[in-house]
This record gives sequence, C-alpha cells and structure tokens, in this order.
Amino acid sequence: MGWTDERVEQLKTLWAEGLSASQIARAIGGVSRNAVIGKVHRLGLAGRAGPTRVERPRAASPHKTSVRLAAPEPAVVEEAPIVLADGSFATMLTINDRMCRWPVGDPSENDFHFCGRNPKGGSPYCEAHARKAYQPQVARQRRAAH
Repeated sequence: MGWTDERVEQLKTLWAEGLSASQIARAIGGVSRNAVIGKVHRLGLAGRAGPTRVERPRAASPHKTSVRLAAPEPAVVEEAPIVLADGSFATMLTINDRMCRWPVGDPSENDFHFCGRNPKGGSPYCEAHARKAYQPQVARQRRAAH
C-alpha cells in the first residue's frame, strides 16, 4: 500500500500523540515500522509527545551508588594531560589500562592525545574526567536548559 494523503495525516496525528513507529505501523496497517520511520524522516516530523508506554519503577541496583539530586554540583577541575618520559603525550600507541582514556583534541589532527592520568577505580577516566563523563541526569537537563 502507498502513502495516501489520508494515511499521511493519520501518521502525523499518531506521531504527535507519541506512538512508536511500530504502534503506528500496526494502526495504519499495510506498512512496516521502517516504512513509518522513513516517512517520518522525509516529512521532517520533529518533537512529539512522550512515550505512550508506562514507565515502571525500577528496583535499586545493589551495584549502583545513589546520587543526591539536591546536592550542589562540585566544580570539575581538569588537570593538564600527563607528559610521558619521552616528552610526548599518551597516544593510541602508548595508552594502557592504567591511564585515563579521556580524549584531548580532534582525532583527525596530529596532536590528538589522551589525558593519561591515573584512572579512578573501575573507570577508564581520572577523577575529573569521570565526574565530567558521568553526570546525574538532573544536572545534564539543567545544563541543556541554559
């Protein structure tokens, strides 16, 4: 089946209501999820209502640490990347698992390198870069709003 004007209008309405591409494909009938995604892209449909599925509360994982959302954010103070014994920085050829793997610079440039400092336990990054990489969701939302 093709995309008639009526089916396109139905797609737009369902998309605005927040239905997933799979749900829309089932509602319209005769089209696949991928066809819906392609049509949405070609129509340039943006923003939509939140997902229609019900979010279930998740049990706290014993492996995850809790984050106090009301606490003020500590400032992230980045230190300069370490300089190796030969005077160079850590590169793809010299980086190892005992070095912070935070990228510094543009990977397409010759001076691209890594931080190289001691990583925080269980993380590929040093303390400063781990705080920068693993921000609580509320902090990310606040930054995006500014």
